[in-house]
Amino acid sequence: MKELIKGSLSGIKVLDFSTLLPGPLATLFLVETGAEVIKIEKPEIGDEIRDSQPKWGNQSISFSLLNRGKKSLTLNLKDPASFDILEPLLKTADIIVEQFRPGVMKRLGLDYDSIIKINKNIIYVSITGYGQNGPKSQIAGHDLNYISNTGLLSLSMGNGDNTVVPPALIADIAGGSYPAVINILLALRNRDKNNQGSYIDISMSDSLFPFMFWGLGSGFYNNNWPGNSDSMLSGGSPRYNIYRTSDNGYVAAAPLEDRFWNKFCQAIELPEKCIKKNYNQIEVIQKVRDLIILKTKKQWSNIFTEADCCCSIVKSMEEAMSDNHFKIREIFSRKLSNINGEQIPSLPIPINDQFRNSKIIDDAPSLGSNNDEFIN
Repeated sequence: MKELIKGSLSGIKVLDFSTLLPGPLATLFLVETGAEVIKIEKPEIGDEIRDSQPKWGNQSISFSLLNRGKKSLTLNLKDPASFDILEPLLKTADIIVEQFRPGVMKRLGLDYDSIIKINKNIIYVSITGYGQNGPKSQIAGHDLNYISNTGLLSLSMGNGDNTVVPPALIADIAGGSYPAVINILLALRNRDKNNQGSYIDISMSDSLFPFMFWGLGSGFYNNNWPGNSDSMLSGGSPRYNIYRTSDNGYVAAAPLEDRFWNKFCQAIELPEKCIKKNYNQIEVIQKVRDLIILKTKKQWSNIFTEADCCCSIVKSMEEAMSDNHFKIREIFSRKLSNINGEQIPSLPIPINDQFRNSKIIDDAPSLGSNNDEFIN
C-alpha cells in the first residue's frame, strides 16, 4: 500500500483570522501542504464571502474554493470569554494570519506583543492595504484603490469613457497572498535556525512596485515616467500588443526580441519600412491592425504556430478549460465537494506535487463546523 504523503507543512498549526481573499488564499497554500488551518469566524455571519453569489451547496462557490480543507471555529472576539477558548490554540499555534486594520487586534488583546507573552515562537502575519504605519494605514480600500495609489493602474487603464478595469485582483493576490506565503516560509526557516518567532507586516501596496520594475527604472534613471499605455509593455509598442481579427477574435502578439519580430513581420507581410526600429511606432501599430483584421483567428493561429513568433489567440476562460495542454498537466485533477456531494475542480495552487498533502477530494467547512473540537 502506497504511503500517504502528509505534505511539507504537516504538523504546523495556523490560526486564520482573515476574510475575503488575501489571507484565505495565503492559508490555502498552507493547508494544501499539510498544515492544520483553523478559521476563526464571527458567529452567525462568518467570513463575509460566505454569502456571496453564486451559491454552491449551502455556501458561496468563492468561499468554498478559497477555504477547502480548513476548519471553522466561531468566536465573538469582543467577548473576553472567547480568550479562554483561544488560549490553548494560541499556545500551540505556529502561525497567526490576520487582516484587520492596524490597531484592531491590539484592542482585542490579540496583537503580536500580547501573543508572544504566551507563545514566543509564534509567526504573526498582518496583511493590510497600506501597512501598519504611515498616513494611509487607516484608510479603507480594495484592490482597485491599491493599484491606483501605487501608479500601477495608470500604466494601462483605457482612455476617455472606455476605461478598463483589470481582470485580476493584483493587489490582493500578488501583493497580499503571495508575499504572505513567501515570508511565512522564510519565517519558518528562520525559526528552525534561531528558535525565534517573527512579526510580518504585509502591505499590499508596497508589494506592487516590483511589477513596475521597467517603469521605475526609466523614471529613476532619466525622469522618463511612463504614462497610460505608452510603453513597450503596456501597449505603446507593436511588439507587445493586442490586435483584432476579421471574426472579432483577438491576437496577443509579443514578438519582443528581434528574432521573433522579424518572424512576425514576415508572417503578416508587414512592409519593410515599418520593420525598422526608428519608424513611428504608433503608425506601425495601426498598420499591424490593418493586416491582422484581414484574417480570422483560426487562420492566424495556423500562421503563427508555423512562424513560432510568440503570438497566440486570446482564448475565453471556457476555451482555456478545454485546452489539452492543461489537461495533460492535470492542474485541475484535485476536486472540491459540497454538502450535496457535488464535485468541481478545486482551485489550482502553484505548489509542486512533492510538497502537497495527498488529499485529492476536499470540501470547505460550514460555519462553526469544528466548534465541538475546540469548545469544551
